Amino acid sequence: MALGADLAVHDISEDAPAKYGEFPNLTAVADSMTTPSARAVAVTGDISQEDAVRAMVAKAEAALGPITILVNCAGGDIGAQGGKPDPNTALNFLLEDVQAIVNRNLIGTMLMSRAVAPGMAARQAGTIINISTVSAHMGAANETAYACAKAAVVHYTRCLAAELRTSGVRVNAVSPGPAKTARFLATRTVDPIMMEEGPSLNRYAVAEEIADVVGFLASEQSRFVSGQVLRVDGGANLFAA
Repeated sequence: MALGADLAVHDISEDAPAKYGEFPNLTAVADSMTTPSARAVAVTGDISQEDAVRAMVAKAEAALGPITILVNCAGGDIGAQGGKPDPNTALNFLLEDVQAIVNRNLIGTMLMSRAVAPGMAARQAGTIINISTVSAHMGAANETAYACAKAAVVHYTRCLAAELRTSGVRVNAVSPGPAKTARFLATRTVDPIMMEEGPSLNRYAVAEEIADVVGFLASEQSRFVSGQVLRVDGGANLFAA
């Protein structure tokens, strides 16, 4: 909104933002982002379901016009029953949890992109930003299904960028490290030292630091950047690729 875009904000249900005390409902989220110069609309649905994706895209475009920026940020290490999977390792897992994680992270990203990208390609303008995680770039004994699903999101980003390159549509990914979101703080044991804000990069990110990178990739400042992955972790993971 600060960069002047109208916004369709999504969650799986109207009351989902209340789970971690962020907002009472999704409509309140949209209302908080509405300004005299920018509109916001709330859309709900399961991004792993084709019919729901089509309905959400139709509602967003009916309210705001053609989608020119798509940020695929739904995801999370969330099992079939709604919480963190247990067990949750490379060899000890429940298949239903793996399927739920892959649906939420990879399949949802693919379905949303398939619903929106053809319109962008026809207009020869648009950008897609997929949210991954630093865990996608390293071996993870715990949260393995999540790490694997997000690694697939990274490679899907490259594949989609290759397909859309001649249409002028850019596709990039952002891989954040730990950030102080309401859900992160509610579901993790945090390190008090990492909670401290200041000049040191040895800390958790704040949400705005991730959003700023998404804003860059959505803007004309990155107009010749596509198929890339930006890790936003304060330099905590320094390795190639």
